[in-house]
Amino acid sequence: MRDALQSQILTVLGRALCIRQVDAGSCNGCELEIHALNNPIYNIEGLGIRFVASPRHADMLLVTGPVSVSMAVALRRTFEATPDPKLVVAIGDCGCSGGIFGESYASCGRVSNVIPVDVAVPGCPPTPIRILTGILTALTQPARDATLAGPATEHART
Repeated sequence: MRDALQSQILTVLGRALCIRQVDAGSCNGCELEIHALNNPIYNIEGLGIRFVASPRHADMLLVTGPVSVSMAVALRRTFEATPDPKLVVAIGDCGCSGGIFGESYASCGRVSNVIPVDVAVPGCPPTPIRILTGILTALTQPARDATLAGPATEHART
């Protein structure tokens, strides 16, 4: 399985997939699950997928959170700094729909309200496997605003 994924990434990109993760206003729940992708259980680096510090070195943006008004310009600039062709994956219920925050004076809502999105991965937070599936879906079926199939986890309401 690992060799098949590595060869597919090399076929599509010709090199390792480089991802720039952007927190556009999340609670950090999704970030914890994204960090888990680098642990020995999921080991995405072994699949030829790595995280980079600069959008200029990225092939994909992994965006979490409802986009806060103060982060909208930074997210647009990050998107513009990422070389074409680029992919965008919105992570979590907040990134996909604005979550419990929605759109308001302080929130632009979903990521697709600010930049184009290729794949949306719902969940609060989505599991590392769902995030990895979203990443691979974006690589194999690049279609704007595709939502990953499967049930989304409900937000806890207080």
